[in-house]
Amino acid sequence: MPLRNALAALLLGLLLPALPALAEEPAEGWRERIDWPPVMELDSVLVQTSLYTDHFSPDPEHTNNQRLIGVELHNPELWFAGFARFKNSFNQDSHYLYVGRELTMWASGDTRIRAKLSAGILHGYRGEYRDKIPFNRYEVAPGILPTVGVSWRRLETDLIIFGAAGLMVTAGWRF
Repeated sequence: MPLRNALAALLLGLLLPALPALAEEPAEGWRERIDWPPVMELDSVLVQTSLYTDHFSPDPEHTNNQRLIGVELHNPELWFAGFARFKNSFNQDSHYLYVGRELTMWASGDTRIRAKLSAGILHGYRGEYRDKIPFNRYEVAPGILPTVGVSWRRLETDLIIFGAAGLMVTAGWRF
């Protein structure tokens, strides 16, 4: 419980001071314009894994070892598409196919604090656990994941909130 409160305080501490910056011009070197449709150009690839998971309402059936491996393809305008394979809270193989957008909240030198929002389809909650996530008809459900993270050069770490269920910390390398 204390770790969860500390992570929530960290998330608020990172987001609240950055809110006024959202109305300002983007940090130099980072392109924040939102053109539609996004440019179909590969700028970088992020490969990531899970480091830590915590459920807000622990259940003896929950596992906190998600063994996530994910790949995101990023374009120069900070749009991305990705795929993640992981063990869900009930140790079932699961997948998340998604698209999303990053927003730089603060940048200085090689360090950047950013928010990300992804939306896609989630597959893998089966059998008796099918109803553990909303709208899981045919074992496929919509998913929306807000994220706040820090990147330093090619190294990235994220705090992901997965619904009302919990949070996950990931780390990755951008190529």
